[in-house]
Amino acid sequence: MRTLIASLLALIGSVASAATPAQPTTYAVDPVNTRVYWEVRHFGTSTHRGRFDNVSASIVLDPAHQAGELQVTIATGGVDSGVGPLDGLLRGGSFLASSAYPNAYFVASKLVFDGEHLQEARGEFTLRGVSHPLTLKAQTFACRHDERADRDVCGGDFEAEFLRSDYGITFGLPFVGDKVRLVIQVEAVRQPS
Repeated sequence: MRTLIASLLALIGSVASAATPAQPTTYAVDPVNTRVYWEVRHFGTSTHRGRFDNVSASIVLDPAHQAGELQVTIATGGVDSGVGPLDGLLRGGSFLASSAYPNAYFVASKLVFDGEHLQEARGEFTLRGVSHPLTLKAQTFACRHDERADRDVCGGDFEAEFLRSDYGITFGLPFVGDKVRLVIQVEAVRQPS
């Protein structure tokens, strides 16, 4: 999720440097082209992978001051590993506890730039009601003007890692890994002033 936020921030930074005035600008995530993927080691051999499709976000970027804010919400009940019985287990109390905690959140107010390019989004990730610092790092990022739709779009790939035990998710340790890797693909559209 941290990765998702970093991706969003990087996306905004790129758009801001290419197509926005020196004032705070709001962007909305394109849900069709935004996904949060997760990976965790399984019995020290293979890697289990899955995704969350239901992601929403609000992004405000102030390129003149290399500042901004990012708020991301991920519906935990939308976890999809590709294996129905595993998805039921992941939604249950031993893992995501989706009934009690239907959403996970990432909120960032510290953006790190290299020149005009966004490199990181630093903030707080909340899962199962527990919050810890998290940094999303941009792996790729680019912006363009979509002539057909007459809109500015930015997108990229972001990554982050966290320990699930930090959020009270200890079921299956040490057979199922503690470290969770997030990979986020994101696209966002500049909103009218």
